[in-house]
Amino acid sequence: MHHHFDSHNFSELARPCINCASVHTCSRNEAELNECLNQWKKKGFHQVTGSVCDVVSKIQREELIQKVSSLFHGKLNILINNVGAQIGKPATEYTAEDYSFIMSTNLESTYTMCQLAHPLLKTSGAGNIIFLSSVGGVVSMGEGTSVYGATKGAMNQLAKTLACEWAKDKIRINSVAPALTRTPLVEPILGDEKFMEAIISRTPLGRIGEPEEVSALVAFLCLPAASYITGQTICIDGGLTVNGFQFQA
Repeated sequence: MHHHFDSHNFSELARPCINCASVHTCSRNEAELNECLNQWKKKGFHQVTGSVCDVVSKIQREELIQKVSSLFHGKLNILINNVGAQIGKPATEYTAEDYSFIMSTNLESTYTMCQLAHPLLKTSGAGNIIFLSSVGGVVSMGEGTSVYGATKGAMNQLAKTLACEWAKDKIRINSVAPALTRTPLVEPILGDEKFMEAIISRTPLGRIGEPEEVSALVAFLCLPAASYITGQTICIDGGLTVNGFQFQA
């Protein structure tokens, strides 16, 4: 039995793991959390539990890990850090409050969740941590993403550093970096024809990503089949980040 903890309630990421794992997920929004839990149970996934938690809060993070430790008897196989926020402003317009909010949500929560989960992951003897990063941490994604990109780049570097530091504890850490992916969060953008045309024209595969394409990689990285993969940043982007100059006559 694999114990899995998803540090945010965007449920597509957990689905491939549910058949073979006990899953505990969390969300700030109780209604959304309960909706996801009910959907999973209707599909026959009964080993799924959840908590209302804002991982930006130090106290709530600590309470969450205490609950996870109790549920999973002090052991944890998988931690998925799937938390993120973005404020789209030019760099010159970012306030100290904006900066602090994005840093605490995207980076501080990830770092401290790893610290808190470390004893449980170490005890399991085969721990895995996945960071949900972004191609914005690998290449520039344009105006309005300066702080967001900085946090995601830091997450990618954190995966490398912790992978080396915690290898002795039999914990693997990898960072998954999607490009634009079809989720409820980006629905408003999907209707912007000029934006969609621009991003698709830069993507060799000629389309945006689907949630299942992200969750499939997350699930694979947590399997024994991926036991020699650690410290990597893997882009799921249809070729966007490797695309230089193309000319079609």
